[in-house]
Amino acid sequence: MFILSLVSVGLLWLISIIHIYWAFGGEWGTGAVLPVKEGSQQVVFSPRKWGTLCVAILLLSASVIILVQGGYITAFPASTYSKVGCIICAVVFSIRAIGDFKYVGFFKTIKHSQFAKNDTKLYSPLCVFLGFVYFMLLL
Repeated sequence: MFILSLVSVGLLWLISIIHIYWAFGGEWGTGAVLPVKEGSQQVVFSPRKWGTLCVAILLLSASVIILVQGGYITAFPASTYSKVGCIICAVVFSIRAIGDFKYVGFFKTIKHSQFAKNDTKLYSPLCVFLGFVYFMLLL
């Protein structure tokens, strides 16, 4: 479980750093991370700076939950709060993997964009992996 936790924390930190980069005007990768409407290249939503920073903070918080629940931060022992955090993270990442049945997740119907291809190959499997790690930390 140590390796899975370490990989998960590293990925969450990396994704958080990328969100901070985007929040402060970074352009790299933005063409493949937002869903687009069917038959066009118009994005479904345009995230704002504060929303993107909020996602970054939530991702960092999610990584701390792994560290606490896994017993890797001795100053903060696992508790009911970290267990509830694990449940919430497991549910959120699992729901993200399932998707909204239109633009994101394994069951999306809009599959023509670069985002949709990346979502099927990378983003949704990553969410399944993270959901699995949070679930395993509960055992």
